[in-house]
Amino acid sequence: MLHTYSGSTIKYEVKYKNRTSIGITMNSYGEIEVQAPKKTPDEKVLQALENRWELIQEKLAEIKARMNGPQEKLYENNESFLYLGKSYPIKIVQDATISQDYVVFEQEILYIYVTQLNEEKSKQALRRFYYQQCKALVEKSISIYQSNFKTKPRSVRITDSKTNWGTCDSNLRLTFNWKLAMAPRDVIDYVVIHEMCHMVHLNHDRSFWRLVGKIMPDYKQKENWLAFSNWKMTV
Repeated sequence: MLHTYSGSTIKYEVKYKNRTSIGITMNSYGEIEVQAPKKTPDEKVLQALENRWELIQEKLAEIKARMNGPQEKLYENNESFLYLGKSYPIKIVQDATISQDYVVFEQEILYIYVTQLNEEKSKQALRRFYYQQCKALVEKSISIYQSNFKTKPRSVRITDSKTNWGTCDSNLRLTFNWKLAMAPRDVIDYVVIHEMCHMVHLNHDRSFWRLVGKIMPDYKQKENWLAFSNWKMTV
């Protein structure tokens, strides 16, 4: 079925079930399903869709962007970058007096200070910022959740992994992907908990997942955030 409202059109499917209220779900491909009580009038279904229209459009736009893949960064003023799960604009400031390029997050703006107006310099400064922030955030999370474990990590490193958000080896050495600084704090916490649980269970058996769930019951929500948002965690 199609419905046009506020200048846009969506496709949806209605399923009538033994329930008392109308529910709307959207899968990872943007397919919309309305679950409604039996004998619900069509106008009530449409009203439910219209009440959530803005949110539906936001989700559809996000899915479209994800399917198109990450866009190349230009490092121009007001271009957006992720930090702690939210998008913030950058402002590039040239300062020939500084000894090293650096980034400061102030008033919801990522200020990039560089000696020369150069795309690569801005990119490297931002990467260093994410590395530094990731290390600080990870170490803070470890200190918060350490009480759940009898053993402690022997070392903690921040790396540029192409395949993992974190790892734990048999010597209790933990590594974390610097791009985690772009994720929400609770998602960072989840990755830290995940790897710390490997200090107890090196594989992903039932005991491992029970331990993860005991410390963070809603960990699957964090996994979903990474699964659906990793495409935009780019510099």
